[in-house]
Amino acid sequence: MTDLQAQTTPDAPPSWGEPRQKTITWYDPLAAATQGAALAGIDHLRAILAGELAPPPIAAHFGFGLAKVEPGEVTFTCTPDESVYNPIGLVHGGLVCTLLDSVTGCAVQSTLPAGVGYTSIEIKVSYLRPVHGHTGAMNARGWVTKPGRRVAFAEGDVRDAEGKVLATASSTCLIMA
Repeated sequence: MTDLQAQTTPDAPPSWGEPRQKTITWYDPLAAATQGAALAGIDHLRAILAGELAPPPIAAHFGFGLAKVEPGEVTFTCTPDESVYNPIGLVHGGLVCTLLDSVTGCAVQSTLPAGVGYTSIEIKVSYLRPVHGHTGAMNARGWVTKPGRRVAFAEGDVRDAEGKVLATASSTCLIMA
């Protein structure tokens, strides 16, 4: 029996509380990636935003999605649920980091021509406030600070509904032609 099976066993002790489930539905990511590769980066992202191309599976897993796409700048929204809590009852920092990696990377993608991709080289995240289950909707914004032919630089932040900054990031992306 794996650790995961032990954690989700039907004869869990009552102290664990009631079991919960989360169903995730996604679509073939390679179909969307193949179609998107024929588009300029900004057009690929706008096609996802318009519902013409399926969003990547990670968006369904973590409950985030595109809200705005402009050249060199994107915004995502995310409302975390308790399925992303860490052992101390807060939203795991990995979700916030994933959100920041996504918005900074997509900001870079929005500047790229068709057939050119990117990947993260590094990301530095500063967590400024804890994210609780009651934090509610968050907005993550990424923007390019220096585009490049081989390497691009971007920054991002995550804010709560009141506009308080929860985390910031600096990211470096490798451009792959």
